[in-house]
Amino acid sequence: MEGVLWYVFASTRGGENRARILRAVDERPRNANQLAEDLALDYTTVRHHLDVLEDNNVVEASGDEYGAVYLPTDQCRANWDTVEEVLATVLEDDS
Repeated sequence: MEGVLWYVFASTRGGENRARILRAVDERPRNANQLAEDLALDYTTVRHHLDVLEDNNVVEASGDEYGAVYLPTDQCRANWDTVEEVLATVLEDDS
């Protein structure tokens, strides 16, 4: 999982937005529309990043497709020390 986290957040374009999304859903589960509003991102951008995060087992959807809220997976939570390290690096590099 550690390699996946570094790849998804630090080695690809969009890593900063994915980091912001993960921080937001860790704070409070939200749906894609709420994330777009709260993070001032386009809805389709948020959907794309959620798909990447879901495909890599970082977040999971709970509920029906349109209104589904997203939250970190158990596997992500089990590796939270690495998540914090990666996010600190990604978000620090762009400040």
